[in-house]
Amino acid sequence: MSDAATTTAKEEITRPEAGQQVTVRIDDVAFGGEGVGRVDGFVVFVPLVIEGETVEAEITEVKKSFARANLIKVVEPAESRIEPECSYFGDCGGCQYQHMAYEAQLAMKQKQITALFERIGGFSEDKVAPVVACPQSFNYRNRILIRSQWNGKAKKLLVGFRKRNSHWVVEIDDCKIAEPALNAQIREVRNNPPNKGGVKVNLRVAPEDWMVPDHSFFQTNYFMLPRMVEVVRKIFQSSGSDYLIDAYCGVGFLGIELASLAKRYAGVEYDHRAILAARENAAKFGGDNGEFVEGRTEHLLPELLAKFEDGNTTVILDPPRKGCAPTVIGQLREIRPA
Repeated sequence: MSDAATTTAKEEITRPEAGQQVTVRIDDVAFGGEGVGRVDGFVVFVPLVIEGETVEAEITEVKKSFARANLIKVVEPAESRIEPECSYFGDCGGCQYQHMAYEAQLAMKQKQITALFERIGGFSEDKVAPVVACPQSFNYRNRILIRSQWNGKAKKLLVGFRKRNSHWVVEIDDCKIAEPALNAQIREVRNNPPNKGGVKVNLRVAPEDWMVPDHSFFQTNYFMLPRMVEVVRKIFQSSGSDYLIDAYCGVGFLGIELASLAKRYAGVEYDHRAILAARENAAKFGGDNGEFVEGRTEHLLPELLAKFEDGNTTVILDPPRKGCAPTVIGQLREIRPA
């Protein structure tokens, strides 16, 4: 394309203005839940929409290469659009997809994960296994974090979750994705609130028999645990590996569940209390052919891989939300375990 043609193409893209109401066709849904559309060629992100819908939205923020908008109304809804189960949905920031049928949510997540692996890692579509559906799409979450906040204008203490795209708290009486026992705990906190704002209250239904410190990680969906263990065990067995490293191991759940398949295993975790719990869990559940090491994966992984046999070792990666340290990915690419 010539310089003149490129200049003309750029000039044809008109940036919208904050406060402007626009009609947008949603071409895709980005990772995190925002719909992606274009207004006169300019990218606009709109929340609470579904691919293929046409919506009216109000521009709230304009950047150099994109804008954000709030949904006003859906002009042409997708077939998969449903009425959300939760009355707080859209105001509360906890959920992004309750306006979509569950089957459509799974298909969308499959598409997003496949695109990420292809774009970042160069993996072909067939390398990404299908998303496994949860047998229970509501009342499954075993841990939530609620917050208190003093509302000076209303002169009251708010107890609930963060509002969508805000640091303010929206009051809730219950949560549709939380286990019933947690909803009972929410009501208890609301009836006996913290004595000030800015307090985070961790509510959890503890796993039976496992040692899990209050703020340490454990899988938040017990309904999916048996299927998760089944899949990971099958992958480990098919690898032919004799050794296992469970990186970001938390209280040691996956390493211990796979211990019977390995000659030796090691778990790595920087949470001190979680490592102590992992050692207790291993003693209790029979994972005595391994060890749990306190420290950061990026610091300990090379030593552990050298201790085992590179090509005969499988590494499980189950990092926190921010993901693996880049050095970990580099180490794995260089050493190439099984």
